Amino acid sequence: MLGVSVETLRRWEVEGRLATERSEGGQRLVTLTEVTRILRERRRETADRPIVAQSARNRFAGIVSRIDRDAIVAVVEVMAGPHRLVSLMTAEAVDDMGIEVGSEVVCAVKATNVVVEVPAGAVTKPPADDHGGPGRGGTPER
Repeated sequence: MLGVSVETLRRWEVEGRLATERSEGGQRLVTLTEVTRILRERRRETADRPIVAQSARNRFAGIVSRIDRDAIVAVVEVMAGPHRLVSLMTAEAVDDMGIEVGSEVVCAVKATNVVVEVPAGAVTKPPADDHGGPGRGGTPER
């Protein structure tokens, strides 16, 4: 699932990067939670290639004004000048991008979809390490 060799897994275990358990027969076992954590870290560390061209012509820079979310999906509202754009995306995408109310984003509109992107140098809150801490989004108290 991680796409690495057994030797890499052993090294990560010794370095403390990967938590393992031992079976009764002495085999290393890695929980799905641990695999998911490593995959999330690797996604964050991977530098994406810059976009040099795209088919979406309607791009709106704006500020996130509202986030309504549950465990699976999030509704992200963006104020871009006189425009109010609303995007339905996964809650995981909101966490991975560190989007919260007040974040600077760019909405790329193609057909009926609104894609939210974070431009280089934009200030966003880093995602939380756990699923209950900061970075969960939501609407501020009123």
